[in-house]
Amino acid sequence: MLVHSRKGRWAGWAVFAVLFVPLFALPLAVIAAASFSTNWSGAFPSGPTVAHYEAATRGESLAALGVSLQTALAASAIALVVGTWAALSAAALGRRLGKLLDALFVLPVAVPSVVVGLAVLVAFSRDPFPINGTRWIVILAHTVLVTAFAYQSVSAAVTRLDPAYEQAAASLGARPAYVLWRVKLPLLLPSLNAAAGLCFALSMGELSATMMLYPPDWMPLPVQIFAATDRGSLFTGSAIAVVLMATTLLVLLAVSRVRTKAAYR
Repeated sequence: MLVHSRKGRWAGWAVFAVLFVPLFALPLAVIAAASFSTNWSGAFPSGPTVAHYEAATRGESLAALGVSLQTALAASAIALVVGTWAALSAAALGRRLGKLLDALFVLPVAVPSVVVGLAVLVAFSRDPFPINGTRWIVILAHTVLVTAFAYQSVSAAVTRLDPAYEQAAASLGARPAYVLWRVKLPLLLPSLNAAAGLCFALSMGELSATMMLYPPDWMPLPVQIFAATDRGSLFTGSAIAVVLMATTLLVLLAVSRVRTKAAYR
């Protein structure tokens, strides 16, 4: 912490605890406790059980987890490629065109995700790309929603790059494609990994647009959680939510390991 006095540090930690515990830690603790309970009639849950996790890791829930992973991985990969290309292009454009490109990529974040879902539904329900009712429309909607975050993360890193590296490579006769592949992208690798992790986490938790688009054979896990709680199965829904959080956390930890090794090299 950027506080040098002992009292200041203690005050800072106290403020952090007051804000963190009720806003973040307590809701997660409640969900975790509910996932191991059969009823909650008093101040604390009762009837400890692991039966909810058996339902959360089998059948429809397990299939929904696989759908979420496939959707998030595909959307994150596409968003990373498109966002990186757009960020590099915006840096090479003039100031006005760069700002216009910024506005275009930030637009999906400025509107509710349900509006994005409706727009994708209307646009891709007819020719020439009638993909409504397929898994591809869900992947497309997730890609549209998360590409803005990939673009912003990479764009911020591109503006901080020292042009001396590129100029030195060009002075030695390196072609632009070689400079991009061997100089720019390795320098951007930590930001690329961070953008990939952010896009993956956002896609894993996306619900609003997904509810409008998903076909019966491609139901992501957040929809499964909503369906369980809508039927009154709050404890099973809590267990599924814990599985979703744990899976997302494991993938993010793997991404952070990749970033650490790349930075070491």
